[in-house]
Amino acid sequence: MVMEYRAMPPEDLRQMQLIQLEMLLEVDRICKKRDIRYCIIAGTTLGAVRHKGYIPWDDDADVAMLRPEYEKFCKACEEELDQTRFYLQTHANTPGYRWGYGKIRRVGTEFVRKGQEHMPYRTGVFIDIFPLDNVPDNLIVRRIHNLACTVIRKMLWSEVGAKSDSKLMMRGIYRGLSLFSRDFVFSLYDKLMRQSNKKPTQLVRILTFPTPNNGYYGYYKKWYVELADIEFEGHYFPAAKDYDGYLTFKFGKYLEFPPLEQRQGHASTHYRLLQPDDE
Repeated sequence: MVMEYRAMPPEDLRQMQLIQLEMLLEVDRICKKRDIRYCIIAGTTLGAVRHKGYIPWDDDADVAMLRPEYEKFCKACEEELDQTRFYLQTHANTPGYRWGYGKIRRVGTEFVRKGQEHMPYRTGVFIDIFPLDNVPDNLIVRRIHNLACTVIRKMLWSEVGAKSDSKLMMRGIYRGLSLFSRDFVFSLYDKLMRQSNKKPTQLVRILTFPTPNNGYYGYYKKWYVELADIEFEGHYFPAAKDYDGYLTFKFGKYLEFPPLEQRQGHASTHYRLLQPDDE
């Protein structure tokens, strides 16, 4: 089948948001049953505070948990996840998967961002499940740590960047990085993860996700530990108790709406509900 890429029309976007809400509720169910601490983050928290639900143009949902909780969650999904409706993808259980975090996907859906159609695994509508690892408190060491994170992220992204980056030179660089095997890159990732968590720190981050924060390269751990329930689409999910501090740190004047031209999700996507014969 030839995939059609386009900006998602409003009716499809809303349908996809509600599918993602199903997955958020499933994550919440599992975490409550297994006593796993998690929280909604980023634009999902912003949507909860500003809109009591999704940002109207947002096309994803994000969940995070500290590394030990993430490992517990992945293990719990083996027994608890409703696999008639959902599936969990990580680099440990999905050949060819090149993200340093997990995704819960919806059975019976297809969602592909342009440049990722060649990835060798199922690509249903998803929410991201991010593990949070410690970040050095010392700023100089943290900058070195961020450089290591950036290199590993680029290596993991290389199979997508080699096809989708808008700059010819960057596509060439990504093609070179893609020569490193997936197993080798994840061995580097695992070493960085273990090194990061050798001692407790005040800061955490997603190792394979850009975290510039005006040169801060991390977030305060308290924003993922000190939590309070917040309304989102008629349900309640845990989020940073100090959501004002968190959202101000991440977005600045977060209650102000962005300019009209910035009110959009990912520009080129392919989305459809699958028929039984398509599975």
